[in-house]
Amino acid sequence: MFNRAMMVLVLLSAPIAAQAEKIAVVDMQAVFEQLPQREQVSKTLKAEFGDRVAGVQKMQEELRGMLEKQQRDGALMSESQKTDMVRKMESMKSELQLKGKALDEDMRRRQGEEQNKLLVKVQQAINAIAEKESIDMVLQRGAVIYVKPTSDISSKVVEALSKG
Repeated sequence: MFNRAMMVLVLLSAPIAAQAEKIAVVDMQAVFEQLPQREQVSKTLKAEFGDRVAGVQKMQEELRGMLEKQQRDGALMSESQKTDMVRKMESMKSELQLKGKALDEDMRRRQGEEQNKLLVKVQQAINAIAEKESIDMVLQRGAVIYVKPTSDISSKVVEALSKG
C-alpha cells in the first residue's frame, strides 16, 4: 500500500519537476541606495522640516550658552539668580526634549511614508521586469545563500526607475 502511494506521488510530481522555473533575485537595500529618487526625497524632507530643525538647534545653542554663563558667572551670582537660572535651564531642557522627540517622530513617520511610495515604484518595476523576462519568481537577496550574478536583476530595477 505504501509503495503504491509513493509511486503515485512520484508519477504525479514528475511533470511538475520537469518544468524549470526561472528565478531572479533583487537586493532591495542596494536598489534603495542607488535610486535617483532618494536624493529628491531627502531634499523634500529637509525643506519640510528645515525650520523645525533650525528651531531645535537654536534652543540647543541657547541652553549651551546659559550653561556656559552659569559656569562662568556662577560665583558672582546671588542665590536667587542661580535658582532662576537653574529653573530656566530646566524648563528649556524639558521643552527641548519634547520638541526634539516630536521632531524625530514626525521625521521618521514622513520618511517612512516617502519610503513606502518608493517601495511601490520598486515593486512595480520588479513586476514589469519579471513579466518582460518571463521570470516565475523574484526573491530578496537576503533570502538566498547563493545566486548567479546573471540572476540578480537589481541593476535592471535601478535602471528602470532611473528612466521613468
